Amino acid sequence: MHRHHRAAALTTTTAAAVVVVGALLAAGCSSGSGGKKSETGGTDAAAGKATTPRMTVALVTHAAPGDTFWDLIRKGAQAAAAKDNIKLVYSSDPVAGNQANLVQNAIDQKVDGIALTAAKPDAMKGVVAKAKAAGIPVVGFNSGLDDWKELGMLEYFGQDENIAGQAFGERLGQAGAKHAVCVIQEQGQVALEARCAGLKKGFKGTTENLYVNGTDMPSVKSTLTAKLQKDSSIDQVVTLGAPIALTAVQSVKDAGSEAKVATFDLNKELVGAIQGGSIEFAVDQQPYLQGYLAVDALWLYRTNGNVSGGGTAPVLTGPAFATKDNVDSVAEFAEKGTR
Repeated sequence: MHRHHRAAALTTTTAAAVVVVGALLAAGCSSGSGGKKSETGGTDAAAGKATTPRMTVALVTHAAPGDTFWDLIRKGAQAAAAKDNIKLVYSSDPVAGNQANLVQNAIDQKVDGIALTAAKPDAMKGVVAKAKAAGIPVVGFNSGLDDWKELGMLEYFGQDENIAGQAFGERLGQAGAKHAVCVIQEQGQVALEARCAGLKKGFKGTTENLYVNGTDMPSVKSTLTAKLQKDSSIDQVVTLGAPIALTAVQSVKDAGSEAKVATFDLNKELVGAIQGGSIEFAVDQQPYLQGYLAVDALWLYRTNGNVSGGGTAPVLTGPAFATKDNVDSVAEFAEKGTR
C-alpha cells in the first residue's frame, strides 16, 4: 500500500442510492456494558441544548453483553438525547423474544418514541404494530434494512449489508485472496447473514460460512483455530465485528496459518490493529451516527414533522473502508470511544 497521510478520507463504495451523511461528532456520554435492564442516559448538558418540551425515547437493541460495538451506538444516542432534551431509556437483549418484550415494556411506559433494531424482523412485527396503535412513532436502525417499511417504521438508519459485503468481496479479490471463511457470530441474524451473502456474490474465489458463539470468545477462538488447522487452503478470514476480528488474529497465529484477517466494524483496539498491520481493513458503518440519527429523528418528527428519506428510502451510514492508508483520520475519534 502507499504511505498514508493523516487527512485522507475513508474510501466509500460506489453503491447506488448511498445517502451521504455529515459527520455528527458531538461528544458522547460514557457508556456502560448494557444488558437486559433499562438504563437512563442523555441527561448531561450539551452545547445548543433544545428548549423543546422534555420527551422520553426508548432505544431497544439486540446487543449481546460485552460487545463494544453497542457502546458506540449508545454514545451517539446519548449525545442526541442531551442536545434534544430527551430522557433516553436504553435496554437490550440478544434473544429476539426478549427484545420484543423490552419494546412492549416501552409501550407500557407510554414513551414518546421508540428506536429499535430488527435483527430478527418476525419477532418485531407484533410490538411495532402495537406501538403504532398506541400512537408511538418507531424508527429502525442498524438491522432490518429489508424489513423496516413492511414492519411499519417511519425511518431507517444503517448500512446496506449486502452491498457492503459485495464491496468487501471485490476488495479481497483485488488483494489476491482465493479462499475466504466468513465467521458469523449469531446464526439467523439478518444483517450478519446479508454480509456473508454479499461477500459470496462479490468475491470470485471460494467462500464458506463458519458459525460461532459470539458471546463466548474462547469458543470462537478454538472453533476458528480448528477450522484453519483443518483446511490450510483458507487464505482469508472475514469477521463481522471488531472483537471477533481481534480474536481471529490469535486463531491464525495459533493455527500456524498464513491467512489474512479483514473485518466489518471498528473500535479503538481494531484501529490500532489496522495501524499495526495485523488487520488488513475494516468496513465502517458508523454506529455512533446510527444511534445519533435514530434518536434525533424522533425529536425532529415530534417537533417539526420531519421524516428522513420521505419514509420510503433508508438513510445509509456506510459502507466505507478503513485501511492502513487512511485510518489515522478517525483514530483520534476512536480513542475517544466514538468511532
